[in-house]
Amino acid sequence: MAATTAGAIKARLEGLQFGVPVFRDGPREGQGLPFIVVQEGMPAGLDTTANGDFGDPDGEINIVETVVVDLVQQARAKTSATKAKTTERYGLAEAIAHALHGCQLPAHPAPVHAVRVQDIDRIPIADNRVRHSITVHVHRELLREEVVPQ
Repeated sequence: MAATTAGAIKARLEGLQFGVPVFRDGPREGQGLPFIVVQEGMPAGLDTTANGDFGDPDGEINIVETVVVDLVQQARAKTSATKAKTTERYGLAEAIAHALHGCQLPAHPAPVHAVRVQDIDRIPIADNRVRHSITVHVHRELLREEVVPQ
């Protein structure tokens, strides 16, 4: 069981075996390309369409948490002094988005009602790196107690 939404998404992506390491909040120092970074809670707000009676202290409270999944890849590799070949894995960002959209995130400590991909942005090449940023909305129950990582 993951302790956080980012941890649950990390577990989902690692289980799909894309062959790309996945990190929460940032890669480890010296990490080679490609890699995936998951950042959570940016923002997390009340789900105004799916909340119980506020007079009931045991009523379910639901939130929509915004998560950003960044795929960072090398754009090209030199093959000679004047030529380079593309190393970017085209379609990988879409495959990641497809794998997340509609999944239930069973490793999450709270019940997850829906996972929806909002958009995929491709950030132009800089320093021979290309970055795809996938915005995901996770509709889930607000945790009632602290989760202790195992």
